[in-house]
Amino acid sequence: MSRSLSAARVDDASRRVEKVYGVLATVYDGFFDWALGPGRRRAVARLAVAPGERVLEVGVGTGLSLPEYPAGCEVVGIDISDPMLERARTRLLGLSRADIRLERMDARAIGFPDAHFDKVLAPYVISVVPDPDKVLAEMVRICRPGGTIIVVNKFQSAWRAVAWLERLVTPLSTWVGFRLDLPVTTVTRTPGVTLLHEERVNIFGLWHLLELRRD
Repeated sequence: MSRSLSAARVDDASRRVEKVYGVLATVYDGFFDWALGPGRRRAVARLAVAPGERVLEVGVGTGLSLPEYPAGCEVVGIDISDPMLERARTRLLGLSRADIRLERMDARAIGFPDAHFDKVLAPYVISVVPDPDKVLAEMVRICRPGGTIIVVNKFQSAWRAVAWLERLVTPLSTWVGFRLDLPVTTVTRTPGVTLLHEERVNIFGLWHLLELRRD
């Protein structure tokens, strides 16, 4: 496959994801906060953000994590979906937090310099983006050496029969914005990071929380 054809397919997938989450924006909070909220809140707590630190949240969505950040830190939330960001901005208005800002941005090309952030959080986004390796590389690039990166995500099951089913269903699931067959090694073997901690979160422990240190 030529590079131009591959890039075109990635861009098509990115536009599809953006469209799907534009539709989901109206119902996202009602279901996803109930199902995924515990893992999201655990991730922010695990970040242990200190006053004065800079935090980037990749895939901020409707801003469900924003109330969890302690005062005194600088938070930037990015997302590619305008409808999701509009809801996040409404939520931010109610928080009266001048130290949090939101920007529309493609996570494959994060518009900040190298080592700009102390900590990075990516909740439920790695299996949504069409190019997870590139997104992870960008997260590593903008995190300072010794900084913390936390990823929360549903990964491919370690059970062979379930993994087979997930691979079978993934061509359909990608049309509604996520894939089921992403291996956890996509994150844990990312160049430039070391896995420090892993735990199961949310319903039945089906999701992983991965804490990584930027080397």
